[in-house]
Amino acid sequence: MKTKIPPPLWLLIAGAVMWLAAHSVVALPFALPYASVMLVAFVACGVLTGLLALRQFRSAQTTVNPLKPQEATALVRTGIFSKSRNPMYLGLLLILIGWAVWLGAMINVLVLILFVVVLTELQIKPEEAALRKLFGQEYEDYCQQVRRWL
Repeated sequence: MKTKIPPPLWLLIAGAVMWLAAHSVVALPFALPYASVMLVAFVACGVLTGLLALRQFRSAQTTVNPLKPQEATALVRTGIFSKSRNPMYLGLLLILIGWAVWLGAMINVLVLILFVVVLTELQIKPEEAALRKLFGQEYEDYCQQVRRWL
């Protein structure tokens, strides 16, 4: 399986689907107090998580291109990568959670679940296969110590 769609594009697709779902007859609307504050908080956490991961990749001088995981030159295991093997994707999920709260539609819980499943199957698992091939037992040990998402 080869990665073809960049994760930020999956974010945009999921966000658009969430907006459409929130304006449909099956939306199951809800309202939370301070939804706009929660939106900002989740988006800020998501962006910060992604930027921390990006900084660590740059510091390790390895690729940040999610479509070419086979070009990785280092296995980053410290910092935010000691809590999540995929902090950039976790950051995207946090952004979508904020969007879901702000939209106020229960149907979007399904979109969030679908986002996790799609990203795991179409992006993360191919990346994991490439990293196993590149780093062997070191990557296997890392997988035993750190969870895929959180």
